[in-house]
Amino acid sequence: MPAEKVRPPANPLRAYAAVTAAYWAFMLSDGALRMLVLLHFNGLGFSPIQLAWLFLLYEVAGIVTNLAAGWLAARFGLAATLYAGLALQIGALAALAQLDPAWSIPASVAFVMAVQGLSGVAKDLAKMSSKSAVKLLAPATEGGLFVWVAALTGSKNAVKGGGFFLGAALLAVAGFQAAVWAMAGVLAVILAAVVLFLPAGLPGRMKAGEVWGGWRSKDARVNRLSLARLFLFGARDVWFVVGIPVYFQSVLSDGTAEGRRWAFFLVGGFMALWIIAYGAVQAGAPRLLGHKGMSVDKTARAAVTWAAALVPVPLVLAGAALLAGQPTPWLTVVLVLGLLAFGFVFAVNSSVHSYLILAFGSAERITRDVGFYYMANAAGRLTGTLLSGVSFQFGGLPLCLATASAMAFAGWLSARRLVGR
Repeated sequence: MPAEKVRPPANPLRAYAAVTAAYWAFMLSDGALRMLVLLHFNGLGFSPIQLAWLFLLYEVAGIVTNLAAGWLAARFGLAATLYAGLALQIGALAALAQLDPAWSIPASVAFVMAVQGLSGVAKDLAKMSSKSAVKLLAPATEGGLFVWVAALTGSKNAVKGGGFFLGAALLAVAGFQAAVWAMAGVLAVILAAVVLFLPAGLPGRMKAGEVWGGWRSKDARVNRLSLARLFLFGARDVWFVVGIPVYFQSVLSDGTAEGRRWAFFLVGGFMALWIIAYGAVQAGAPRLLGHKGMSVDKTARAAVTWAAALVPVPLVLAGAALLAGQPTPWLTVVLVLGLLAFGFVFAVNSSVHSYLILAFGSAERITRDVGFYYMANAAGRLTGTLLSGVSFQFGGLPLCLATASAMAFAGWLSARRLVGR
């Protein structure tokens, strides 16, 4: 059944600004929460596999949520799902503040997994709402969609990078529970402000009689792009979630309380720098690729080229780690520079994907196409998260990075199908 015609906001730019501000606030808390959980429980002696388990339900929830979120947004409107995402994140933070240090490790893992699962639902409701709104609000000028989606995605990741540093800093200065409560309070204020200032008329609602169904796109390009997205984010999270943060913390901490605090700052600072730089490249990707006059087919070919460029980066880093055998100053320098190079190539890939899913998707079912695409994104993060803990536990940093290269190679094979190869 066709989507109901809904009058768009009188000021699309104001609506875009409000949606972006809400997404920024959410991603700041999301980045801070991830770093808080990772560093706090690593400091309590959790193994790499146990740390990976803390984030697994977060990614599983993302898979399920994205399958349903597109339909929910189409049924109830994008504003409703955006508000729901912010509200659920506040609830997740309030629940996490109840964590008792006296609990056993299995009980702590189970509780944090459940809370992270709730946060995963919140994240993907907010993400799907924001990205779908861009498709419906972007100007019809040449290259307008690419510029708007790149600006939203790039700025979001820069803000999330700030969240990584914020989480590490709050953990070092205020402690775990105080940090969590502070983030919940700030996010509650943001939610109230967004409810008050988001313009009426944000589109996305379908006819009331439409029923659940058709979550998988009828456009083969959307499905192929979703598979490429799965492997792309798997390639990142294989080293990003557990391997590199735990490795750097072990290198930088001298085992004392003061040393651990400094390690929190340094690890959080690097992860923040990586995400911020990644976001800046994402935002600038349209200009880098010369988006004006660039057809969708030409952009798809660019996706194949940049997917191929990602494969050798983690493979070279894996070889350097294997050659070093143990942590050394030169290895740390090589890893920092190599991971920044990975971030540059990864950011261009991600930005191109974010544009293509909106270019491929039809306006009538955009929320469901985007939901399916981000379901694949969450599946890639889930796979990468699990492999991050397992590969680091059994093969250390070399295996962790080699696995990332294998995922990137699979992503290139998937991207090639976008141009009929």
